[in-house]
Amino acid sequence: MHSLSHISAIFIAVIIILQLATRSEADARSQVLRMTCEHERENNITLFMPNFVGMMEKVGAQMRTSRNGTAHVGTGPDGNFGLAQCYGDLSSNDCILCYAEARTVLPGCFPNNGGRIYLDGCFMRVQNYSFYKEISGPNDTIFCGNTTRKSRPFQDTVRQAVLKAVTDASQDSDYFAREHMLVSGTGNESVHVLANCWRTLNSSLCKACLENAYASITKCLPWSEGRALNTGCFMRYSDTDFLNPVPEAISSSSNRGKIIAIVVSIVSSVAVLTIALMIVLYIWKHRYIQKKREGSYDVKRLAKTLKDSSLNFKYSTVEKATGYWDEYNKLGQGGFGTVYKVLTLNVNLEVIVGWVKGMAWMHFQQNKVDEIFDPNLMMHCYPNSNYQKDATKVVQVGLLCTQEDPSLRPSMSTVLEMLAKDNEPLPAPSNPPFMDENTMELNDIAQKLHHYFNRDDSGSVATVSQSHIFPR
Repeated sequence: MHSLSHISAIFIAVIIILQLATRSEADARSQVLRMTCEHERENNITLFMPNFVGMMEKVGAQMRTSRNGTAHVGTGPDGNFGLAQCYGDLSSNDCILCYAEARTVLPGCFPNNGGRIYLDGCFMRVQNYSFYKEISGPNDTIFCGNTTRKSRPFQDTVRQAVLKAVTDASQDSDYFAREHMLVSGTGNESVHVLANCWRTLNSSLCKACLENAYASITKCLPWSEGRALNTGCFMRYSDTDFLNPVPEAISSSSNRGKIIAIVVSIVSSVAVLTIALMIVLYIWKHRYIQKKREGSYDVKRLAKTLKDSSLNFKYSTVEKATGYWDEYNKLGQGGFGTVYKVLTLNVNLEVIVGWVKGMAWMHFQQNKVDEIFDPNLMMHCYPNSNYQKDATKVVQVGLLCTQEDPSLRPSMSTVLEMLAKDNEPLPAPSNPPFMDENTMELNDIAQKLHHYFNRDDSGSVATVSQSHIFPR
């Protein structure tokens, strides 16, 4: 638990550093627009984490040099395919900051087998299959800025600028286009458009994706702003200039930008590794607890063994084991019959006798079974009432095994099934043998038991009741 707390503290610190680093560049446009996660779970969570981390590291290395990246780690349903890309107007430094935000948020889709995230400056998607040529899907959507209704000339200009962006982007080597158009009849009103396809597409697929985006984004008119979030491309128009200046190659004087980019990249990598470590620790702890719990239910496996085998002893065998019912081996006489000590058998038997503090049958009839529990058990200290329920069930099963009519007594395999199953109701027991609730006294029995307990005998008699599962 201490290590998990330490990891959580590191993770929170990493997030804070990422936020501060993001704010250090005003043009990174790293605000999240939308994140969607697939509905199916990963095929193998144990394989997913190392594949996911490996894929993210490969994509991150490409993003630092070319502002886009793809990677594939693993095979079959356990494989991880990743894609990340910044929009064409972001500088290298801003691109790294935007990608750092995306790779920090997107792991929130775990343990689902895929997800995608749109930011105002970049895009990222992970999946367990190759999706690089997809251009449309059920998750395609639009965001419309509904703050200002624009005039008819503005709407016409938007359509012209977006159509031009569709053509220019599909013919560009990076599948990116930016447009600025002045609205006719106005002094200073302009339309600004960005269109970008993922570089895994070809020219024809890019054009088809942007044409779909055009049909969707024009539904935002007459509003002043709109975005189209498609599977294979991104498009945006606005009446304000949101585009960054045309990115230039990083010169030798931009050392500060390099340092920021490197620091953010390292910190984001630590964040991903921290999340992966926390998930692995959680899975390991969950499996350890589950395995430990399953190990405590050996009675279920024993019940099946007893059900599939025969544990009936011949009368002659039992007679011989008790010394032909010798009084020397007699341990006591109670309301449920005579108890003998077994001398020898070819099977493992154990007879345990304890002092009877009251009549279990009478307490069961009066619904006061809890009064016969040993106070040392301290049942009242357990907040989970299942302990008392289990103890009451053991008493009821014992009464079922000591019914006067032998035909009503359950077999040993049935007894074990009763104890193993939690929710099935048990039948009500009938009277035990030799039971006269109005006249029966325990004084004579107690004296006899006391006599046998104090005999100078090599054998030992338990003075505390225990529960052991052995045939009798």
